[in-house]
Amino acid sequence: MTELVYQHDSYLRELGATVIKVLSNRLVLDKTIFHPKSGGVDNDTGWIVYNGLEIPVNSVYYDKESGLLIHELEKPLEASEGVKVLLRLNWNRRYRLMRLHTAAHLLSAIMYRDYNALITGGNISEEYAYDDYSMETFDREAFLKAVEKANQIVRQALEVKIYWLPRDEALKIPGVVKLAARMPPSVDKLRIVEIPGIDVQADGGPHVRNTLEIGEIVLLKIENKGKNKKRIYFTVKP
Repeated sequence: MTELVYQHDSYLRELGATVIKVLSNRLVLDKTIFHPKSGGVDNDTGWIVYNGLEIPVNSVYYDKESGLLIHELEKPLEASEGVKVLLRLNWNRRYRLMRLHTAAHLLSAIMYRDYNALITGGNISEEYAYDDYSMETFDREAFLKAVEKANQIVRQALEVKIYWLPRDEALKIPGVVKLAARMPPSVDKLRIVEIPGIDVQADGGPHVRNTLEIGEIVLLKIENKGKNKKRIYFTVKP
């Protein structure tokens, strides 16, 4: 198993790691700071540095058959198993994903609290994010108010806390899962992302340390995509 170092420190930009498997241009490492495409958040990109060369990392994902975390490179790494490499993040991309991810948690907390709405789909990319909500009626005003309230919380400069809880204990927290059709993985402990007084969610992805880092959340578009799919598109100012 690859150790997910970013879950403990989302601000780490470089990390030494050991190659444990080479599959042409795909690597399996003993640890990583690269977040894979998962949980509705796009994967990180960056570089693998080895033998004086910087090889771009184009994609990071879990292989469906093996369950291994794959780092897919632009070209094959001319190296054998057991060698040491340096991982270097595309930090600008990562930091925008972090800001948008924490912004999405604020919005989902408000939608759950005020409208009992759960997320039924969504994705966070570097440019923008969208989420679908389980609302029976299309209420444009609800989304406008949610963005306004989220920006008020951003300006409160609240700490974003990361910690682990036993699975059974975590699942007793009201609203700890805000995805309508998906439960957290079957592991002994769940990673919890808490914005005190606002939100507590089980979540495995990178986040900012303080809501003030999000900046201003900007509403882009609202759409009615059908039953239980009322969609909001949003971004954060550069």
